[in-house]
Amino acid sequence: MHAAQCAACTKSGPAKYGTTNNTHRVLTISICGRPCDSALFLQKGCCTNRVTIKTPVRILFIGDIFGRPGRTLVKEKLSSLAKDQAIDLVLANGENAAAGFGITPALAEELFEMGIDVLTTGNHVWDKREIVDYFESADGNAHSPARRLLRPANYPPGMPGRGVYEGRKRDVPYAVINLQGRVFMAANDDPFRAADHLIKSVKAKIIFVDFHAEATSEKIALGWHLDGRITALVGTHTHVPTADERILPNGTAYITDVGMTGPYDSVIGVKKELVVGKFLSNMPTRFEAATGDARLCAVVVDCDDQTGHAKTITRLMVA
Repeated sequence: MHAAQCAACTKSGPAKYGTTNNTHRVLTISICGRPCDSALFLQKGCCTNRVTIKTPVRILFIGDIFGRPGRTLVKEKLSSLAKDQAIDLVLANGENAAAGFGITPALAEELFEMGIDVLTTGNHVWDKREIVDYFESADGNAHSPARRLLRPANYPPGMPGRGVYEGRKRDVPYAVINLQGRVFMAANDDPFRAADHLIKSVKAKIIFVDFHAEATSEKIALGWHLDGRITALVGTHTHVPTADERILPNGTAYITDVGMTGPYDSVIGVKKELVVGKFLSNMPTRFEAATGDARLCAVVVDCDDQTGHAKTITRLMVA
């Protein structure tokens, strides 16, 4: 709580948050300290003063949404979580939304309706073939839902979809970049050089990167490579949250893996008995999404919209 002096009577009093104007919050300063709207104070004859204090842009990123359990949890928790955390922008990885393997147009639209602004993906993006037509349905509309669903930017040229989205939220410009790793994954273009190229073309100061990769070393290396040039780099894909969240020296928020939003009574989202059986027999097995112990894993990043630098990064796990 800020303390300030009332311009009307020179008495000091606590400052309370009042109305919200874009990314700025107006503080109402009163000698009685009641968290009322300033207009109400004026009606009651209380002395007031209003000051505008700049507050960080708060970004919520939700880790890999896995199947129905993950989608259900997002539907149940996102609205209250965004309100409680005073979130300005909601991002999520949705590549496992369709029973753990890919995402359909209907599920993408469903997740957007829940309040997610941009969806990223990864190696499972082509698991549902209808997503190709969905990407192409954007048809030049730069802010349509189909345009706000991304696939990794370092895929070969000419592939359907895009790997970067630039938008505005509450009058603040931002960009989201989706990249995929190469270590222990399918061969694609170099994510390091792809990131260098994309960052040069982005106009927004706030640049958020989802790096969908297997190897911790590759994720950490890209974080260091981009430090100071992007707002945040968060890892996805392994479905296991890591405890290494930090702000790198030049102002980039980093975490190796946000974790999965889905069933934790499982092996990274799949029914555990099927995966254990696969390891024991080495025989082909049809994997199915698990259902138990659903948890929402996410991070909240506070950043400055003028510099794009992150101030804090906080891990969340919500059951």
